[in-house]
Amino acid sequence: MSTSASTRTHTLRSKRRRSGLAAKRRRRALRTAAFMSPWLIGFSVFFAYPLLSTVYFSFTKYDGIRPPTFNGLDNWSYVFSDYRLFWPAMQNTLWLVVVMVSCRVVFGLGIGLLITKIKTGAGVFRTLFYLPYLAPPVAATLAFVFLLNPGTGPVNSVLESIGLPTPGWFTDPTWSKPALTALALWGIGDLMVIFMAALLDVPKEQYEAAELDGAGPWARFRFVTLPNIMPIVMFAVVTGVIQTMQYYTQPLVAGKVASGVIGGSGQQFEPGYPDKSTLTLPQLVYDLGFQRFDYGSACVIALVLFALAMAFTALLMRRRGGLLQAGE
Repeated sequence: MSTSASTRTHTLRSKRRRSGLAAKRRRRALRTAAFMSPWLIGFSVFFAYPLLSTVYFSFTKYDGIRPPTFNGLDNWSYVFSDYRLFWPAMQNTLWLVVVMVSCRVVFGLGIGLLITKIKTGAGVFRTLFYLPYLAPPVAATLAFVFLLNPGTGPVNSVLESIGLPTPGWFTDPTWSKPALTALALWGIGDLMVIFMAALLDVPKEQYEAAELDGAGPWARFRFVTLPNIMPIVMFAVVTGVIQTMQYYTQPLVAGKVASGVIGGSGQQFEPGYPDKSTLTLPQLVYDLGFQRFDYGSACVIALVLFALAMAFTALLMRRRGGLLQAGE
């Protein structure tokens, strides 16, 4: 009897222990879910639901008024085959991603290096380079269209006075995207500050060791500076790609002002002036969705933008190891 009672007691204790552990795990899971709930709610409401809705509407005919009706791949076929503005916008967007992002990263890093080397008046130069970033996008674009006006702008007046060619800038399809790139470089203050913080965080001992080994300025930059700031460079490139995929305000305003269409009630304007050279994919999303009320086709282009951003980000993150080895 004593043995049987001891066995039953041991069994009860084991069950209580297991139930106690299970209750502890449940409390831990509930506590973890409570801490994660703000993120879970935000992810569900602001990312998962809009993404799934966009996928759904891309297979429907929907004008925002009548209920959506399923139409299969008609929207996808229309965008990729029949919509004449899609491929010019795709080419312009990819051009801006490659050229504008590269120029911004190189220029921002160069300005950051320059200011960190200045001994006197660094604060003044830092302020001067950062202030343009604070200008509203519409105001900055209007100012640049005025400055680069091919007929009366001061930039072309200076170029003509010294005997250099005077481009058409925002009125010339060849120069419109370089003009937008110049506008992006003018507001380089955000990247300058990020790169300055990264450069000032590089250990000075490594520079001193490199100098003792006889390394010159370029060798110190390649083997000391670049490996230390490579995560920040990757951050700047990835965020730059994502921002350029959403590039909307500046090319639209520049095209409107350069074409003489300032805007107004009921005034129609086909984006992309001149000759579709400033047309980007986000402009097509707005044009299709809010001017033509073709939400299905607009959702197709939005999904294309999402896929491109994910592909560029994945490629950059995969190449990060190669970039780090190159820096070393």
